[in-house]
Amino acid sequence: MHPELLWGTFRSRPNRFTLVVSLGSEEVLAHLPNPGRLAEVLTPGRRILLRPAPTGRKTRFTAVGADLGSFLVSLDSTLPNRMFPRFLAEGAWPELAGYRIAQREPRLGQGRTDFLLVRGEERLWVEVKSVTLVEDGVALFPDTPTVRGRRHLQELAELSRAGARAAVLFVVQRPDATRFGPHARLDPRFAEAFCQALACGVQARALVCAFDGRELHPLRLLGPESLALPAPCA
Repeated sequence: MHPELLWGTFRSRPNRFTLVVSLGSEEVLAHLPNPGRLAEVLTPGRRILLRPAPTGRKTRFTAVGADLGSFLVSLDSTLPNRMFPRFLAEGAWPELAGYRIAQREPRLGQGRTDFLLVRGEERLWVEVKSVTLVEDGVALFPDTPTVRGRRHLQELAELSRAGARAAVLFVVQRPDATRFGPHARLDPRFAEAFCQALACGVQARALVCAFDGRELHPLRLLGPESLALPAPCA
């Protein structure tokens, strides 16, 4: 464990981006860099890994991880995007060997996607999604309904229909997933958009990672054979 990190105990979540955590005999506020529900992770008494925040910030700490017993789960939904360049460079997604990042957050439709990759004349648009929810070995996204996430998939599907290459990478920030798919029970409209994107040729992969309190370490890449799809899509 990194020496500057501290363990606290989860008490409450007064808003989406703030936790109340017991640290020794006091209760402190910690910034939570994750807008998801995290209902299965943030349970009473859960041990929370904290990193001291820069001086002058309202919250003294940032919540970076949660102890699920046999492993840590990362609580930072921005970490997968920050680590994607390393994943690409180190070959965590072998199909993308030779690609390089040409642009970050390129415009796409009404918004932006995460990365535009190039390899010679080839171009590939990639959207990266953070996953913290795993049920019975299945990594599920999202853990809260997401209009923005659905729009991303629809825009990738439009690219594919037009003959471009597009992909979505679900970065699973915990090591216990062996399959992945859309959380159809929670967000059926996202699941529908996901199925339509697949039908249009959008590639879907999941990168299952271990978390050491600071970085993600790829364990395995899950492909189409590992998809868990809702009945209308399967």
